[in-house]
Amino acid sequence: MTALGLPDTIQACLFDLDGVVTKTAVVHAAAWKEMFDAFLRGRDGQRPFDPAADYDEYVDGRPRADGVRAFLESRGIHLPEGTPDDPPDAATVHGLGNRKNELLLAKIRTDGVEAYDGTLRYLEAVRAHGLRTAIVSSSANCRDVLRSIGAEHFFDVRIDGVVAAERHLPGKPHPDTFLAAAHDLGVEPSRAAVFEDALAGMDAGHAGRFGYVVGVDRVGQTDALYAHGADTVVKDLAELGGKE
Repeated sequence: MTALGLPDTIQACLFDLDGVVTKTAVVHAAAWKEMFDAFLRGRDGQRPFDPAADYDEYVDGRPRADGVRAFLESRGIHLPEGTPDDPPDAATVHGLGNRKNELLLAKIRTDGVEAYDGTLRYLEAVRAHGLRTAIVSSSANCRDVLRSIGAEHFFDVRIDGVVAAERHLPGKPHPDTFLAAAHDLGVEPSRAAVFEDALAGMDAGHAGRFGYVVGVDRVGQTDALYAHGADTVVKDLAELGGKE
């Protein structure tokens, strides 16, 4: 293992955004709960959205529309797809997704965005060691969030919700967005490391046959991260090292 805590064959690092670089996973979970609870309130026999179990299982790490579909399916609810331009009050898959994004952006505007200091230090070390880097996120707000914390310069490549839509890439748990990042960096997947906190992201890293998959456990799900394909699990990237 290198000073970065990675196999010496690794040439590039692919980082998820929410929960790995930024402390926005909790904000996402709150926005999902507020949106789904309001939707479920008028439906008999439906329990509220669980920000722990439901968030981890159905929406964390997935593109918004995929998360809406997965959660509704778990409750036996079927809605029209609608279109990405649906208003946030529309009773469609895209309408609910847009309502969630509206709530998320309001929370970010009110409370701001914080980065994990351990991740920023690790990114500095990764860059200093000459490894290439990419941010891989299902968020369509990825670029704005990176700019808000002054971290855009850490990444050679950005594959986010906007790029994925343009290229018609399926989101996590499919490996396509991570594979696209490795391709854009000019690195074989076997020589790239994936850094993820979401179970869907673990599945993507495992399915893509990446050289190393690092699970970041912010919420006490170490066993689940290993079960979904992590090679190692840390609570903070600072644990991996990064200093000679």
